[in-house]
This record gives sequence, C-alpha cells and structure tokens, in this order.
Amino acid sequence: MKKITIICAAFLLLSPLPAAAGLQLDRKTRKQLEKENIQLRQRLEEIQVELESLKSDVQERDSLQKQLDGQGPYQEAAGMGAAVDYFDSPMYGGGDYADDQQEGLDYTDDVTDSLLSIWYLHRQIRENPQSEYNMDSVHFSSGVPDQVLIDRLQKMNSFIQLPFNETVKNYMVLYSEKMPTRMGQILGLAQYYMPIFEEAFRKYGLPLELKYMAIIESALNPVAVSRVGATGMWQFMHSTARNYGLRIDSYIDDRMDPVASVDAAARYLRDAYRIFGDWSLAISSYNCGSGNVNKAIKRAGRRDFWSIYPHLPRETRGYVPAMVGAMYAVNYAKEYGLEPAPVQMPAHVDTFMINKNLHFRQISEVIGVPIDDLRDLNPQYYKDIVPGNQGEQVLRLPFNYSNAFLDSQDTIYKYKAAEMFSGSIDDGRNSRQTASSRKPASGGGEWIYYKVRRGDNLGKIAARNRTTVKNLKSWNGLRSDRIREGQRLKVGRR
Repeated sequence: MKKITIICAAFLLLSPLPAAAGLQLDRKTRKQLEKENIQLRQRLEEIQVELESLKSDVQERDSLQKQLDGQGPYQEAAGMGAAVDYFDSPMYGGGDYADDQQEGLDYTDDVTDSLLSIWYLHRQIRENPQSEYNMDSVHFSSGVPDQVLIDRLQKMNSFIQLPFNETVKNYMVLYSEKMPTRMGQILGLAQYYMPIFEEAFRKYGLPLELKYMAIIESALNPVAVSRVGATGMWQFMHSTARNYGLRIDSYIDDRMDPVASVDAAARYLRDAYRIFGDWSLAISSYNCGSGNVNKAIKRAGRRDFWSIYPHLPRETRGYVPAMVGAMYAVNYAKEYGLEPAPVQMPAHVDTFMINKNLHFRQISEVIGVPIDDLRDLNPQYYKDIVPGNQGEQVLRLPFNYSNAFLDSQDTIYKYKAAEMFSGSIDDGRNSRQTASSRKPASGGGEWIYYKVRRGDNLGKIAARNRTTVKNLKSWNGLRSDRIREGQRLKVGRR
C-alpha cells in the first residue's frame, strides 16, 4: 500500500499546473518545480522497477508453492516424510513415519538376507523405542542438568536455531539415553552416509544440519518403504520424486539411491525455504507438506514454528524437536557412551558409467564382488539389473575391485548374458522379470514365506522380496489384491 500511495502522489505532482497558478510563480519557483518533477520521474521509474521485481517474486513463490504441493504436472500433495493430516487420507501420503514406527517396519530374517547385507535399523529392532512413549505427554528426567543441555546446544553452533524447552528436552533424552542400541546403529551408518549428505547440502549452499533429517525419516535405511509408498532414505512419495527429477521405472528407483535422493531433498528444502524464509517451517513442510504449514500459519496468525506448533499435524509437531534430539545425540555420543556399531560398507568406492545392460550376478561371478555389496552400494537397481541400454547409468563398486572390473569388462558383459537377460530385458523397456522371479515358481528350493503385517499391501511385499505382484498372486492363488493381517504368503524360493 505504501508503494501505491507514493506512485499516486507522484502522478499528482507530475500533472500540469493550472495556468493561473503558473502565472503567479516566479522563475525561481518554476525551476525548483521542474527539478522536483525530474526527481519524481526518476523515483517513479525506480518504483516501477521495484513493483516488477515484487511481481516476479510473487510469481516465483506461487510456482514453488505449486511444485512443493505436487500441483502442475503431478496432482498429488508432496506427502514426504511423516504424517500429513490431509483429511487423514493415505492417498496424500500421510502418516508415513509415525505409522511405520508403530508397526516397527521390521522384516523377516529371510527377507532381510535377500535385501541388504548390512543390518539396517528396521531389521535389528522389532519395536521402535519411540513407540513406547506418547511424546506429547511424556516427561523424561535426566541426570544431566538442564543448564548443561542448554550449554551443549549452544556449543553445537548450529546455523539452524536450536531452542530449548520441555518438548525438545524430551527428544534429546530419548535419543541420547533411551535407545542406545538403535543410536549405535545410526552412528555406524552415519559414518558412511553423512559425508554424502554434507556434499549435497554444501552444493546448494544449505545448512549441513539438514542431514540429520534422514535419521528421522528412515533411520538411514535406503530401502525403507512406508505403508503408503514413501520410499528411500529421504522418504519421497512417487509424484514428488518425479517432480524433482528422480527416475522411477521397472528397473530403477532413484528414491533408493542415497546420492540422487539427497540431491532432490536438498532442492526441495531450498524451495521450501524460499517460500517460508524460516528453516524450522521449511523442515516441517518437508514432513507434512507446505499446505499444512500454511494452514497452521493462518490459524496461528504468526510465522514462527513454536507459534504454529499446536496447529500442525500431531506427528509433525515432534519432527523438528526430534531432529534436534538426533543431532544432539550424534554430537554428544561419547558423553553418553554411545559407540558406532560396525557396518560392513566399503570405505572407498569407485563410480563407473555403464552403457550396456549389466546384471549384478555377472559382476559377482566374474570378479568376485559379493552380490550383497553391489546391492548395498546400488540400492536403486532393485532388480539387480543396470539397464545400460536405456542410457548411461551409474554403478558403484568397492575400490579394491575397480581394476578387476576395468580389465574384465568384455568378459563380464558376455558372461551368461543369454541366461541373465532372456525374457527379462531387451532395450531396457519391456521387462517383467525380477531377481526373485527368475527362479521357477515350481521345483527347485523350498518356498520362502512372509507373514502379512498391519499396513502391508502386495506392492510393498513384492518390493521387499524383489518380485512382482503378479508372481505373488500366482504363487498364492490370489484373485484380488486383498490380503489380511497374519496371512502367510509365498514370496519366492531359496
């Protein structure tokens, strides 16, 4: 309004003076008015430039808002991370993290052995300690005085403001004192993954503290899948992932690629910060969607996190405090006797660009790379196939196998190629076969069974077991996609 008022005044001053008034003005007064007119014209031009800039900013914010909310090419809400209260409808991607924690998101031993060689959190602990507590009402006590906790937070010198209150304290105590086994596992995984995250956030000029969000999202599990389909370490929903350039098709799910997914997460958070201008609000929008954050701001009448806190979805209220708690526990692990658990991930990794179809078994059987190592380093290829015929693809190998791979490439590509790709892949676009489905449905090996848990669906079970919904239906005589809790399903053969 102020700028509009100035413009109106400028136009009035620039209007021609009445003739009678002009006759009464001496030359000195006329020269002064002419000088003022020139100054006002210059100011008017400056204001017009400012208005165009403001208009551009508004348009950019509107565009970012639509992108974060999944509008434009993709019509679903962002739905990343934990719960969303969009009418409590799972189609919007709500309830991911909190519900997964209640369910434990655990796997049977048979399934985990086929997924990854390292023991991610969801395999090791059947129940999440956080699910034992109602974090909205619990009040933890600690042998560490509050003033010491406050001083430690300040010494962390975080770019993102870390306030201290009873809610934050509860999460600080939870992560540092109530879950030592789980934190040991997180610390072990963090040694490998945190440098990858730091590089991505540094690339976009973002606070490095954002890396701790992955602990809250997935406990650093790159193959985590929520009951509504949020996937990977950064828990992207399908539409949001595609909107941020992640590839999802019959062979590749970039949401499971730690490098590609954190790059997308960084760009999302950069866009969210441009809209809200506050890191706590941007982080909250990652968790519940920018629409819910805007709704909470309207209800509160203010734009800071603790003012809108009561108006956020229940799970999102604890998201920022939980991130502070995880950050605190990692930084002060030694003070609490928390040691990183051993994780069998290679310290040095080489990256190769692949232009031909390549199967993990070809690499493993020719040069001896354990197939589980290949899966650990390349989780985005969830069928054990690098579809190089579709275009150049990234392959990560332990450094000590780099020379062997370079020296044996021709042999590797030719090794059992007819067997590996017969009926499964031509140009990388027509496959229906998976790692599990390559084993015949009848004959050879004992059946592996999976017990259905609350929140499971066939798609989720198929992804965990590297097979297809079609196979699951065929093996179990299912005529529909309906399954019930406690049901035992055949998911493959040993």
